[in-house]
Amino acid sequence: MTDVLRPTGLPTEVRLAVAEIAGAPGAWCPTLAPTGDRVAYVSDRSGVPRLEVAALDQQTPPAVLSGAEEEVVSVAWSPDGGWLAYLVSPGGSICAQLWAVRPDGTERHLVAGEDPRATVFAGGWTAAAGHYVCSIAPGDGPGADVVLVDVVSGAHRTLATGGFLAVTAVSADERTVLARRGPRGHRHVVLVDVATGTQRRVIPLGAPGGGASEDGRFAPDGSAVFLRAALPARPGLPRSDRTGLVRVPLDADRQPGPAQVLVARPDADLESYAARADGTVLCVWNADGVTELELRDLAGGGLVRAVPLPQPVMPGWSLSADGGTLLAELSGPTSPRSLWSVALDADREPVPLPSTPRRPDPHLLVTPVRLRYAAADGTELDGWLYTPPEAAGPNRTVVSFHGGPEGQERPDYHPVAQSLVAAGLTVFAPNVRGSGGHGAAFMAADDLAAREGSFTDVVATVEHLVAEGIALPGRVGAHGWSYGGYLTLVALTRWPDLFAAGATLAGMSDLRTFFAGTEPWMAAASVTEYGDPVTDRDMLAAISPMTVLDRLRSPVLLTHGDRDTNVPVLESIQAHQELTALGAPAELLLLRGEGHTIVGRENVLHLSERVAEWFDRWL
Repeated sequence: MTDVLRPTGLPTEVRLAVAEIAGAPGAWCPTLAPTGDRVAYVSDRSGVPRLEVAALDQQTPPAVLSGAEEEVVSVAWSPDGGWLAYLVSPGGSICAQLWAVRPDGTERHLVAGEDPRATVFAGGWTAAAGHYVCSIAPGDGPGADVVLVDVVSGAHRTLATGGFLAVTAVSADERTVLARRGPRGHRHVVLVDVATGTQRRVIPLGAPGGGASEDGRFAPDGSAVFLRAALPARPGLPRSDRTGLVRVPLDADRQPGPAQVLVARPDADLESYAARADGTVLCVWNADGVTELELRDLAGGGLVRAVPLPQPVMPGWSLSADGGTLLAELSGPTSPRSLWSVALDADREPVPLPSTPRRPDPHLLVTPVRLRYAAADGTELDGWLYTPPEAAGPNRTVVSFHGGPEGQERPDYHPVAQSLVAAGLTVFAPNVRGSGGHGAAFMAADDLAAREGSFTDVVATVEHLVAEGIALPGRVGAHGWSYGGYLTLVALTRWPDLFAAGATLAGMSDLRTFFAGTEPWMAAASVTEYGDPVTDRDMLAAISPMTVLDRLRSPVLLTHGDRDTNVPVLESIQAHQELTALGAPAELLLLRGEGHTIVGRENVLHLSERVAEWFDRWL
């Protein structure tokens, strides 16, 4: 049944700690005004993500510009400073809308996504005043078109069609589009001629970087395209098949020439970048889950300077018009997402913005350590271990699996993990094969039929924790979100004695019903990851927990946002109904008004309390 009550099994001091941890507000997705004196961002200080604007001198309080019922996802300031474009998740749904508002809060209006079936994907402002380009999936098929929106008149003009096109850039004359297309694991950037609709791969298939690329952008003079591309592994260096920065020249007819690798590291993936006017490029690297910031020479790729950050993970950022200051969204194990000003060309310490919401009491939080261990076949795995201060030996332990499966556990802020630690539980968050941040081959190592082999990484994880004296045998729990929820159910059904209890959030229980119920564009993108819902139906059934729920013996808590259309809420409801019919100890918690990611502070608190209470009870 739907749980609407707060848990009562946790001691008062633990509940107070969980309230402090899970109730901590954050700020993210910064975008600087072209004048550099103001910043727009998303903050949940009000309890739900809202669009705020603040002056960098902090002389006036932040102003909320979004509507009271709007759950804001992201925001971007127009180059002329006249508009803010922001995405809204209506009622928690993945079917996002695009809104526009003046920086003073006037003229707020909906500009795209009126159809409740449609999903708008963020793009960016073009060189023309008032023009914003985005991708729109109508919801009646697998495709998404590139659409140019005039935020003043409301006029829409389709620039590119044909497949799922996630726009990354538009030329200054709006005649050429760069867009990413293709399913998961096979995404690549195409150059689209608006007049003819012709699409051409920027890097041909078979050329270095041609297999997977994204984030394509035009050089300021239009003579080339920059993009991030997956590069071949270097001989003798395992997992060096990393993402680097590539330049592709364009001729007078905008036809792409041979690709040139500008910047690459064998030990890190390039997550994002920005070419600067002084001939350098800002590189944001993911090195073993930690963000590293560098300025590199565009001509030869040499290191100009490394820029230290006060927190280990930078999920978002905005660069000033002169390229000298970075407004960074930073997070760490003891710090929710917050905004910092980072000087790129001077030896000045990063400065937090005072308008950033307060941090929770650091004494309630722990900093995880990274563990490396081997899978059954010798593949190197890793993860982050959160240990309660009072744990002096083997302890009750929860293994927490991330989503994706291309996601990655990183040392950022995890309210549920920290809440479990506050309840006295050890938490281990592994990166099993299929995770990102470890090279392209590792990320693809669980695709299609290989998924069966990847399940054994769960067993290897538990065996390592027990052998190292970290986990208490027989008192280990499994927890996971999205794909991690699916993996939790897989583990509970395949190895019924491995885990004493489980808890899922928005996990798939049956891959066949997932394909039937998710958004059409999501289903099409997932075929290369899981299998074709028609031709591979038997395989999908074989790896779906729903078909073998009678094997499950441990108590399981199924949680889900009731507005989720990514992994439809039916996935948890049908599993709960079947487990109840089998007489298994299962409970269902539906979080009202939430989608695939739980963002409302009351619901985050409720979820954190409920999961902590669940494992405290059963472990």
